[in-house]
Amino acid sequence: MNKFDDLFAQYDCKLNDEAVKQDIANILAAHFSENDNKAVYKQCLNQIDLTSLNGTDTHAEIITMVEKVNGFKKAFPHLSNVGAICIYPALVPVVKAHLTENIGIAAVSAGFPASQTFVEIKVAETAMCVMEGATEIDVVISIGKFLEGNYEEVYEELSEIKAACREAHLKVILETGALQSASNIKKASILAMASGADFIKTSTGKIPIAATLEATYVMCHAIKEWNEKNGAKISYKPAGGIVTTEDAVKHYTLVKEILGNEWLNNKMFRFGASRLANNLLSSIEGKEVKYF
Repeated sequence: MNKFDDLFAQYDCKLNDEAVKQDIANILAAHFSENDNKAVYKQCLNQIDLTSLNGTDTHAEIITMVEKVNGFKKAFPHLSNVGAICIYPALVPVVKAHLTENIGIAAVSAGFPASQTFVEIKVAETAMCVMEGATEIDVVISIGKFLEGNYEEVYEELSEIKAACREAHLKVILETGALQSASNIKKASILAMASGADFIKTSTGKIPIAATLEATYVMCHAIKEWNEKNGAKISYKPAGGIVTTEDAVKHYTLVKEILGNEWLNNKMFRFGASRLANNLLSSIEGKEVKYF
C-alpha cells in the first residue's frame, strides 16, 4: 500500500452514487424551505466570486465590472458586496488598478481550464498572478493524472503551486463533472486538501457537467472528515451552472446541514458565478434587477 492508498483508507471513499442522491433529496425535503428567504439570498450574494472568464473579455468590459462592484454600496446600501472578482491572469492588473472595494481578486491560473501544461509554467503563472495583485488563486488538478492514479505527481504539483501562492489563498478545482463517480470526487477532495488547498472547488464551468448537488454533498463531507481528523477548516466553492436563486439555496442548504453555521460566510463558502448575482438581487428586491 502506497502513502496515497493509506491516506484514502483513512476516509470514507467507498460511496454509493444512488445513496448520495437519496440523502440529498432527504436533506432538501427537510430543510430547503427554511432557507428559502431573503436573509439567505443576501448571504449568498455576499459569497459570490463575480466571474468573467471569456476569451473575448476586454479591459473595458472588466473595468465596467469592477466599477459596478465599486458602486455597489451606493446602489444597494442595505446589502453587503460580493466576495471577490474572478478573472483570467492577464486581467489581474486591470482589476487591481481600478478596484476600490476591499474584496478578493481571484485569478484562474496554472493552465486553466485544462491544466495540461508544464508544471514550471503553472508555478510561474501563479507567482506572476500574485505579484500583480491576486489575493486568491484558482487552479485545476491535473485530471488525467488523477484518473490514471498518478496521485504523487498531482500532489507534488499542487504543493509547488501552493508555495508560489505565498500569502494568496489557493482554491483547487476538481472538475467534478469529469471524475465519473462520487468515490473519485471524495478522493480528489482529500488529495487537494492534503496538498495544501485553502478551498476546494467543484468546476471550471468549461465542461457540460459543473457544480452538481452530488458534488457539493461529497465535497462537504470530505471537508467535514478532514476537519475532524486534522483540525483544519477548509473552505468550499461550488462553481459553474449555479444560476438561479433556487440553485444557490439548495447548495447553501447542503453546506449548512453537513458543515454547519461556521461555514456560512464568505471566508469559508463562495459561489463561482456570473448570472447568479442579478438573480439574487432580483429575488431580494422583489423585481427584476440587472445591475451587474
